[in-house]
Amino acid sequence: MIESAVASGFLAAAVRVATPLLLAATGETVAERAGVINLGLEGMMLSGALAATLGASAAGAWTGVAAAIVAGMALAAVFAAVAIGAGADQIIAGTAISLGAVGLTGTIYRQAYGAAGAGLALPTLAAIPLPGLSRIPLLGPALFDQPAPTYLAFMALPIVWWVLFRTRLGLALRATGEGAALARAAGVRTQVVRTGATIVGGGFGGLAGATLVLAQVGTFAEQMTAGRGYVAIAIVVLGRWHPVGVLVASLLFGAATALQYVFQSLGLAVPYQLFLMLPYLLTLLALAGAVGRVRAPEDLGRG
Repeated sequence: MIESAVASGFLAAAVRVATPLLLAATGETVAERAGVINLGLEGMMLSGALAATLGASAAGAWTGVAAAIVAGMALAAVFAAVAIGAGADQIIAGTAISLGAVGLTGTIYRQAYGAAGAGLALPTLAAIPLPGLSRIPLLGPALFDQPAPTYLAFMALPIVWWVLFRTRLGLALRATGEGAALARAAGVRTQVVRTGATIVGGGFGGLAGATLVLAQVGTFAEQMTAGRGYVAIAIVVLGRWHPVGVLVASLLFGAATALQYVFQSLGLAVPYQLFLMLPYLLTLLALAGAVGRVRAPEDLGRG
């Protein structure tokens, strides 16, 4: 019985931790399929986290979610204007967006809440157990007793898959990522497609930031995304730019992070910093193993 409870708790924690990564990576998959590599995703998650804090403080958790999505899309629009509209280097523009977001969110946060911060009085999104399904042994609590963003993340995957692989819009988007010049010759407005894909990805990034604040931590802290945006980009590579692969890779990172918590709870005489690096180490090893066996969209990162 104890072992079953531990396993169930481990799986639930893995899914919970994976949710913001899955949301961010899903949006990044859409953008990269269109040929845009968005290193500003970290900043969009961070801006979404702050917007969620401001919105939730003012008018409730769901207002915070909406504000986070808008903030992520707004920052993505700025990135698109610079990298796609003006033709700037996508790597440099994305890095600048993320670094700028760190300073901007920190300044706004301190102006809004002062040194004390928002604290734990922030409205949050409670877990929603699905009747019957949440009682399934082992998998029930992990999959069917989670906050709303987790359900949204899992619902978004088949929709994104259908749009990418079963619609004319998805065909145009993938053609833009594989060969923008040929797509333009065929009449595809590649700049419009890339801009739209980037803004959609920014919205997912903002929602991922809201999930961190409103469904996990319950407060905001400066630089609280802690590199999750970059991990989400790595997850897209691990997932081979496919929604199903992105789901598996996200759950892998979530499981590695949950395993870190298990190891720390055992009270082993090992510096806890070693456990903190475990999920990132596993991600690096997985990426190293994937090198040479995956093929990115042909025009990824090109103007």
